[in-house]
Amino acid sequence: MQPDAIDRVIKNAINVMESSKYQIFEIAETSRLEKETLTRELEEIKQETSVTIDLVDKLEKDYKRSRIRLTEVSRDFNRYREEDIKTAYEAAIALQLELTIAREKENHLKARRNDLQQRVKNVDKQVERADTIVSQMNVVLEYLSGDLNQVTRILESAKNRQLLGLKIILAQEEERKRIAREIHDGMAQTMANVVLRTEIAERMLMKQDATAAREELIDLKGQVRGGLEEVRKIIFNLRPMALDDLGVVPTLRKYLQDFEEKNKIRTVFNLVGKDTRLPSGLEVAVFRLVQEALSNVLKHANATYVSVELTLEKEQVQIYVADNGVGFEVDQIEQKIAKGNNFGLLGMRERVELLEGSMELESTKDVGTKITMLIPIGSAKNKEDTQYGQHGDS
Repeated sequence: MQPDAIDRVIKNAINVMESSKYQIFEIAETSRLEKETLTRELEEIKQETSVTIDLVDKLEKDYKRSRIRLTEVSRDFNRYREEDIKTAYEAAIALQLELTIAREKENHLKARRNDLQQRVKNVDKQVERADTIVSQMNVVLEYLSGDLNQVTRILESAKNRQLLGLKIILAQEEERKRIAREIHDGMAQTMANVVLRTEIAERMLMKQDATAAREELIDLKGQVRGGLEEVRKIIFNLRPMALDDLGVVPTLRKYLQDFEEKNKIRTVFNLVGKDTRLPSGLEVAVFRLVQEALSNVLKHANATYVSVELTLEKEQVQIYVADNGVGFEVDQIEQKIAKGNNFGLLGMRERVELLEGSMELESTKDVGTKITMLIPIGSAKNKEDTQYGQHGDS
């Protein structure tokens, strides 16, 4: 296929996808507006339900007292006249009727509240699906909108890089979705629960039940602490602040400690050389490479022990990662990397090569795997604001 023919096909595809993207975007915006309306209505229903529940509780107490009063006047004919009995009876009937109406209203409000909550969830899923489709279309559009000659060269001579580039973009979108999901399922739910528990504590204080309110507040404080810890984990996964403040060595120590505690895999870190600060781009590179290596160990190695050795020399950095996992045939894995079928190791090798470094694999079946990466410091310094600096947080 000639380049001009490819160009026409790509342009037609772009036009169709741009039109479809905006239609999907409009659907998502309409769903968001509907969600906002439903959320406001849900809050109003919740408030009205709370008021109605309190009214039902009050009417139940009043009706109980009126029944007791009716029983008293009905038994003692010497003290109470027929008019007193009639009055007590009418009061009891009126309260019973009011209580019945209030209970029906409470049941109706609860059913309405549950229905609105389900509708909000459904609309939320619809918005998420629309956003996912838009994100996927953006990825394809970004890819298709590139220079035609570059696309032709990729089709002819660099299919592995093409696949890797698309995989990285998709991974970025998946990471954004994962972070949004973590916040929605974690912090958002925690904050909603905090609001609810605060209202419960407020009611207890209004009822002067200080003991129960104190217990509720203690539990609430624990939830807030848990939410804060969750936020810190999300921030660390995005970009460890210690990387900028303290450097790569303390950040790796903390990361490996957390990795060991979370995954129950014995993890050892060893520093060879003096702990000195590296160029910013190189520090990000070293951290992400170790992170990816440990991710591969966790996913594939079935290991119980992993060691990381960082050697800091004047002109180069060496990263050495070894595990006692199941191992693999290096030749087979190298063939998969060459075909672009192992994106974990392929991504690591591509990152190392961007910094003009090298990566070697050693592995033995049922013994373990060793990965050695060498990165020249001078090259990293020259590239930290260009090539790798743009991909370091991918």
